[in-house]
Amino acid sequence: MAEVVRVAALTGYLETMASFAADPRPLLREQGLTADLLVNPERLIPAQSAIRLLERSAAETGCLTLGLRMAECRSLANLGATSLLIAHQPSLRRALETLQEFRSRINSTLVLHCDDHGSDVILREDFQLRRPEPSRQSTNLALGVLAKLCRSVLGDGWSPLTVCFSHEGPATSEVAVFQRVFNCRPQFNSEINGIVVAAADLDRPNIKADDQLASHARQLLDAVMSPTRRTTTQDVNQLIQLLLPSGRATINDCAAALGLTVRTLQRMLDAEDTSFSALLNSARMQLAVQYLANRRMRITDIAEMLGYSSIGAFTRWHTSAFGIPPRKARAV
Repeated sequence: MAEVVRVAALTGYLETMASFAADPRPLLREQGLTADLLVNPERLIPAQSAIRLLERSAAETGCLTLGLRMAECRSLANLGATSLLIAHQPSLRRALETLQEFRSRINSTLVLHCDDHGSDVILREDFQLRRPEPSRQSTNLALGVLAKLCRSVLGDGWSPLTVCFSHEGPATSEVAVFQRVFNCRPQFNSEINGIVVAAADLDRPNIKADDQLASHARQLLDAVMSPTRRTTTQDVNQLIQLLLPSGRATINDCAAALGLTVRTLQRMLDAEDTSFSALLNSARMQLAVQYLANRRMRITDIAEMLGYSSIGAFTRWHTSAFGIPPRKARAV
């Protein structure tokens, strides 16, 4: 699957850079992009280019809240043709399901997870890339946009229970940006990036929902695009992300969770030109980059969360995958 995003993923970028009197053109050129290219929100660009652009721009401006400042510029309409259908779903649960249904048409690399924890639900958006990239700004942007979607359904007065970030906290002066975007106190140095909401909020009625408009939007979407069916690769990727911290991200456990035999799962992945070991390795690489960026997480804990029983085994894998051991990667 091509790793692409709509240009709309960079909505607010030029305005945010202008607020710092920063020239975005050299940074855009580094990633093979131009300001003219950003005019058409439906145009597709490489996901890695968009992710790298935000990281480089944050470094150049010294603004570690660049992604969140972009999120402040967003509205539900930036999701494109699916925004009308999402806006008129009867509940937040249905709106999130619709977002998942059309996710590959909006951003092929971003996966939404809704993790049920009894009275609370954690909403996570994780990037799944063949080659992992540092993505602090893009992750913060994605969570900021997700919070706006929730607020568009539940009303401007709604706020999550909390929002968690795996990176360390910013300067005190920048915390206000997090509070503006999420309307709650953020938690930093967390094991996850996600928004914690009350489970009851998922089924609160959307007072602005209109069944006729939703039906009309569905008909329009059916006429121009058919929602992409979830692939076996996508299902296994999600299971690996969920099962890795508990040490159960094995092909046996994933096959059982999908109601398949191991042999059947292997055949289905073969048909999609991948394998369980390749998906597991890719997930570990993505999470290793994320976890090592959080300097408060011990390497021992990271090794365990990635399914390794010893630092030695984790170090050998990391050296093989990235060319350097984890301690050197963290020092870079």
